[in-house]
Parts: sequence; structure tokens; C-alpha cells
Amino acid sequence: MVSPANSMNAPDHFSDSVYEERTHLAERELSSFIAAVKELYGAEQARISAQDWLDESEVMDSPPRSELRNWRAVTIAASTRLANRVNANAASAEVAEHQQLIRRYRQYHRSIVTI
Repeated sequence: MVSPANSMNAPDHFSDSVYEERTHLAERELSSFIAAVKELYGAEQARISAQDWLDESEVMDSPPRSELRNWRAVTIAASTRLANRVNANAASAEVAEHQQLIRRYRQYHRSIVTI
């Protein structure tokens, strides 16, 4: 038989177990994302991406304890930040490479012209 005290705690217990399950799903999603980023881009990008993921989870439309929270959407948003960062870094490296090429060209071009 369920006592009145226990029946009043039943919704809290259910709510807590749903919250624990959702927390576990979030932890698993974050862990998988960070492992993939670390493998592909290194520890520094993984650290930055973990913070991006946490930031994105805070700005989601659904409340933190909601059953409707979509952790994959958080990962997609954090992945977009990573892609933008990696592309910006690649573009900077490409610009630096072109500048080095131009300097070399000028160096060789001067020696050809002065001869």
C-alpha cells in the first residue's frame, strides 16, 4: 500500500529519474562530440569546442530540465562554431602561405631583373 507521504514524492521521483536520464544523454552526447573533435583537430580545439557546446546548451529554447531538449541540435550548433573556427584558421594559413610565396617571388624576381 502506498502511503500519502510516498504518493506525494512519486512525481518528484519520476521527475528526478527523467532528469537523470536526460543528463546522462547530454553527457554522452558531449563526450562523443569532444572525443571526435580531439581525434580530428587536437586537444586545444576539443577544449574550445567543449565550451562552445556548453554555451550552446545554455541558449537552447527549451528549459534545462525539459524532456524536449535536443542534445543533437546543441552538437550541431557547436560543430558549426568549430567549422567556422577551423575555416578561419585555414584561411589565415592560406593567406600566410600566399604572402610567403609573394615574398619569394619578389626575392627571385629582383635577382632576375638586376642581372
